[in-house]
Amino acid sequence: MPQGLPLQDRLFNVWTASILVLALAAALITPAFAQDATPGRSAFAILLEWTPTLAKGFGFNVLISILSMAIGTVLGVGLGILQVSPLRPVRQVAWVITQFFRNSPWLVLLFYCILLIPFQIEVFGTKIPFPGWVKAVIGLSLPVMAYMSEYMRGAILSIPTGQWESAESLGFSRGQTLREIILPQTIKRVLPSWMNLYAVLTMATPLVSIVGVNDVMALTRAALSAEGRVDLLIPMYLYILCWFFLYCYPISALTRRLERKYSVKL
Repeated sequence: MPQGLPLQDRLFNVWTASILVLALAAALITPAFAQDATPGRSAFAILLEWTPTLAKGFGFNVLISILSMAIGTVLGVGLGILQVSPLRPVRQVAWVITQFFRNSPWLVLLFYCILLIPFQIEVFGTKIPFPGWVKAVIGLSLPVMAYMSEYMRGAILSIPTGQWESAESLGFSRGQTLREIILPQTIKRVLPSWMNLYAVLTMATPLVSIVGVNDVMALTRAALSAEGRVDLLIPMYLYILCWFFLYCYPISALTRRLERKYSVKL
């Protein structure tokens, strides 16, 4: 049976990848600093000065990714269960919804949400605003929902049919079987894919800047415009790239570890 890598090897892989990325970043940033002939502050000092502002923007990206993942996961689990419904019309409708959002460009979905969802709605005389970032969360949660639906469908179908039959012989209803026997087993089957999807979603959050959300990319462009220095273009965007890498790479590494762990037991 396949065996997971020893802890020392896993740590070595993580540190090696981190060192390589940092070395690449240094190799790309150094020439930009070397060409800095502009009098006044150095590029490094400017990066440090803008770091608190950019950090707030990056935190906004993380918040959007968490909210989108939470909404998409809840909706996707329900949609995935509907895909294995004994009622054929329900299965077909769930399948169509899943395939539509799964195969739609994320940026197009963002634009549709920005344009179609009103800026505010009135409920019983109370106006509820819908700022751009809320629309972005909704737009990103739609493809997440579709992918989670497929993950859940596959996980449920991977459970041996004998468990359904055994539960039925014990007097369990289909809902009880699904809730108490099947769904608990799908967690470890879905978890690695779920974590990988979150990493992909986080890396896709800079798309929200295109639709007017003040995330880290929008703030980076504002910083470049305020400084008015061409030599900052490569260092500043590479600086943001390193933030996303340091946030997403541990998630990807843990995903691979879980895949190796559960591949032995499934």
